[in-house]
Amino acid sequence: MSRFTRYRDALAAISTRTGSPLSSLIVSFAVLHELTAMVPLVGIFYAARGLHVGERVVNQFTRDAGQPTGWLASQLSQWVDDGEKWVHRVGRRYGVFGIERGITADRGDTQHLSGKLAGDVANAVLAYATTKALLPVRIGLSLYLSPAFSRGIVEPIRRSIIRPFHQSKRNIN
Repeated sequence: MSRFTRYRDALAAISTRTGSPLSSLIVSFAVLHELTAMVPLVGIFYAARGLHVGERVVNQFTRDAGQPTGWLASQLSQWVDDGEKWVHRVGRRYGVFGIERGITADRGDTQHLSGKLAGDVANAVLAYATTKALLPVRIGLSLYLSPAFSRGIVEPIRRSIIRPFHQSKRNIN
């Protein structure tokens, strides 16, 4: 018995129990995982923008504000740093958050921008860090919803794509 037989049997049991092929379950999880990232990212950005809280919250967790104490504070600070890098990469690529498209500005340059612009950068950093912090919830939600999403959306789309090929095969015979 190979090492992977147990896993293959467990995956086949999951597929049987959920009533969806394993490939559809995997596609469902991937789509839901991305949706559970994009929805909070956009929602938190606009909520932070509307409430004007991005700069205040982000400034609490920047490394410049002092050395974080404890694992959680250190992790939050790391997510804020990663968020800053992400915001600048996305801003330079697409010309959003008030960053000109294609410029090679470094992170320090955004502090000299207008308050509205710096606020959008801070709101995006807050949205990124919060979405990262929600990762365990997002994974659990994606796993929980995958079978229903697969049966209700992925499988009907897959069948509608495959149906013409099966019909043409019958017409040939």
